[in-house]
Amino acid sequence: MAFAVMINQQILPSFPTEEKWVLSMQLRRSLQSVPANIAEGYSRYYYQEGVRFCYIARGSLEESYSHISLAHKLGYISQDTYNVINVEVQEIRRLLNGYITFLKKNKRGDNEPGSAHRIKEDSIQYLSDLDIEDPKN
Repeated sequence: MAFAVMINQQILPSFPTEEKWVLSMQLRRSLQSVPANIAEGYSRYYYQEGVRFCYIARGSLEESYSHISLAHKLGYISQDTYNVINVEVQEIRRLLNGYITFLKKNKRGDNEPGSAHRIKEDSIQYLSDLDIEDPKN
């Protein structure tokens, strides 16, 4: 959340007026989405739901970074500031990926929704028409 506060307080005010309702608003929303999705995932009962919300948070982080990169290319963010932001984004990405790994390792078993990535069924012998005796014979 500190990253979002820093961008909102230090970076967005320096954007030109014409970007107030476009790029700055998109960046503000994607930045707010990162900690909000982590918090929502944390409040869920199943670890796999937490993983799903962390994936959404990670997507929002990458969206934010894309907006920041665009702002840098447009000249709204200096190279020095961009370098500091880049290091911060890499650290958040590393922490978020570590948290996702932790959640995946601590799932509550195969009964947890989303924990199994395969179809399970009872062992059934499948028969074809050739395997079934014709009652007329």
